[in-house]
Parts: sequence; structure tokens; C-alpha cells
Amino acid sequence: MSSVTGNSIVVRSFGTESVLQTEPVEYHIQDDADQVIVRVHSVGVNPVDTYIRSGVYGKLPELPYTPGNDIAGTIHAVGANSSFSIGDRVWATKTLTGGYSQYAKVEAANIYPLPDDYTFQQGAAIFVPYATAYHALFQRCYATQENCKYVLVHGASGGVGHAAVQLAKTIPGVVVIGTAGTDEGKELVLNSGADVVINHREEGYLNNIEQLTDGHGVDIVLEMLANVNLSNDLNILSQNGRVGIIGSRGTIEIDPRAIMIHKASIIGVALKTISGEEYVETIGAINQFLQEGVISPVVSPTNYTLETAPQSHIDIMSNTGSLGKIVINP
Repeated sequence: MSSVTGNSIVVRSFGTESVLQTEPVEYHIQDDADQVIVRVHSVGVNPVDTYIRSGVYGKLPELPYTPGNDIAGTIHAVGANSSFSIGDRVWATKTLTGGYSQYAKVEAANIYPLPDDYTFQQGAAIFVPYATAYHALFQRCYATQENCKYVLVHGASGGVGHAAVQLAKTIPGVVVIGTAGTDEGKELVLNSGADVVINHREEGYLNNIEQLTDGHGVDIVLEMLANVNLSNDLNILSQNGRVGIIGSRGTIEIDPRAIMIHKASIIGVALKTISGEEYVETIGAINQFLQEGVISPVVSPTNYTLETAPQSHIDIMSNTGSLGKIVINP
């Protein structure tokens, strides 16, 4: 049996970010297990982490627990049935013990090689952003070259947003319009490949969509804050346009006639409901994109540690303007 002890965030009660406390935790695997222990160099922070920590999520873990799954690091120990070797660089989609930690136990089936061209911080920014964006674009909104000429990505400077911009640009001929709330965010979105960037803090920022799309309208809107934007989204759609709802923090009143006029579809997107077949397709596509260098995760410049994990939860839920994916470096 292999074992190691390291510092981890341990949540012993649901509540505010103050419940994110650091404790030493021992991790071990049996020699014949199809599992590995990963030395976590970086772990992604996602909005859902804050919902679970607060106790308001639909399905809650048993207490105590360690948050996070999107880890990247090196193999520290392997079971006999694993094909990985000690020292291999990897990224993971799911852990058995949580990711806000110096070490994590992971099923070997849920880890993948991290190409040398990518940093560990970028590795921790792969799964949720790119899997969500891929699932939204290609599996829920059915984006193809034939039915998708214009894509609008709200919040395109955030983790999922800039991933969606990069994946949308893999569709031949597509014009991608991104929104951001700061000059720095707008620059990031342009560097991610967007053709046009608009400031979503300016009043009437969607008024020029008809002109930007030559009167066609937007074929797909990827929406990160539906409780604020959905009503306006419906008015800028093309015929048979789709709104993929990736995020929402409340309710909103809409006019159903806007749906009728555009023959529109409002589509829910939730990575937790992805099917096994969709998961295999998504991971296969992401790994192919990584090998080809098509995607380039953008990471927040702020260096978060286990000790400053509470601040990462505050920052990811603020509306001060996202600049890439927030990661913790244990």
C-alpha cells in the first residue's frame, strides 16, 4: 500500500467561504488498485464549488469533504493496474478525494496525459470550461458549419466563455461575438479568437447585433447569466436560433412571442447530466484539441493558495470582470 500526507481544504459544515479550512490529510491506495495518487500542482475553481460549499446545491456531499475535481499535477504513486508511471504529467476530470489539496486519489480512468506545452495551471483549466463549452455548442445546440454562422458568447473573458470562443472558432466560417466588462477582458477575448468584442456593461450593448450579423441575427447564444440576459437574447436570434443556458442565478420574465417569432429554442446545459456517450465524445475531442494545440486555456493572473481559497470563492462569484480561469495552486 502507498500512502502520503498533505494539506487539504476540509469542509466540516456548509456555509460561507470561511468554512474552507486547511488540515493535514492522509491518502493511500492499495498496490493492486486501478488508482493513482496525484501530487496536485493546480486545481480549478468553479461556481458550482461555491453552491455546494454553501449547502444550496441539489446534491450535496457527505461531510466532511474536500472540494474540487479539475486537477493537474504529477503522478506520485500508482496501483499495479494503472498504465501511468510516477512523475507523469496529467490532468483529471474527477477525483475520489477532492482537488483542493496537495494530493488527490484518482481512478486511473479519469486522468489523461498533459502535453508538455501546457502548464499545470492550464491543465486545471481544461475539464469544466472546455467540456461545458463543447457540450453546449456541439451536443446541446448542435452547432455545425451549415446551421451556425454567428455565435454570441456572453461573459467570454471567464473560464467557460473563452473556452467557448476557442471551440466556436473551430467551425469553418463562423463569426464569434464575445462580451466582456473591462478593457482587459475585451483584449483577452480578442486574443482567444473572437471576431468582435462588445462591452456588456454599456447600456444597449446588443443594439448593434443586427448590423454585426448583416441582418441575419445570432444562430447560437451561449448564456452565462440567464436571469439577467435571456429576455434580450431572444430578440437578437436568427430564425431557428438557439440560446444555450450555461448559468443562471435567479429568475427572469420573458416574452414567449419572441420565441415564436424566431422559432427559437431555449436549451439547458448542465455538465453533470452529460451521458456516458457524450462524455466519451467530449473527452476525445478535448484530448485531440490538446494534441493539436487548438485550445489554449487562459488562467487568472491571481495566485491563489490553499490558505487563500476562501478569497477564490469570493472572486469567482463577483461581477468585477473575469480574466481567465481561477485556479488554486496548493
